[in-house]
Amino acid sequence: MIAVVDYGVGNLFSLLCSLRSLGLDCVVTNQKEVLKRAERIILPGVGAFGDAMEKLRESGLVDTVKELGAEKPLLGICLGMQLLFDKSMEHGEHEGLGLISGSVLPLAKDIAPTLKVPHMGWNKLEIVRDDPIFRHFQNGEWVYYVHSYYAANCCDHILGVSEYGVRVPGLVRSGRIYGMQFHPEKSGGAGLRLLKAFSEL
Repeated sequence: MIAVVDYGVGNLFSLLCSLRSLGLDCVVTNQKEVLKRAERIILPGVGAFGDAMEKLRESGLVDTVKELGAEKPLLGICLGMQLLFDKSMEHGEHEGLGLISGSVLPLAKDIAPTLKVPHMGWNKLEIVRDDPIFRHFQNGEWVYYVHSYYAANCCDHILGVSEYGVRVPGLVRSGRIYGMQFHPEKSGGAGLRLLKAFSEL
């Protein structure tokens, strides 16, 4: 079973539809015992980093997510990926979960002013390090992004990148923990195949 962490951030309908279209057993939950019974965990998220971390703390799930990340495959998606890092500079400095070393920085400061922020749309994902998450994925397939901040200072963890004025870490890994800055559930067949590979880890 895949458990999707429900801490009051994000519309989970499209993610659930994608998982179910793959025939996967999945549940949305904020119950610690259910999360602990799951074989894999997905941490979703949309919105602002600080607000999301506050809601995660209020839910009482911060320690649970940290513990489970050491025990079983865990996938952070979009803002959920950013929460995995040490800190974010979105509207001030905010502490993250510290499960992947690195920082989350504003795109606008590091790209040309002619490029729009948020970065919204399709980009090729270039594989920079082979990994089982790519077992059904071909180098250069297109994935869908919606974000204004990106992970930095995390070179040792990068599996795949997309170009948008800077090399945006699109897919990262530390041990059993994965992060996808793009939305696999909105990335067509390529995204579904990445979710399938995650379900097989």
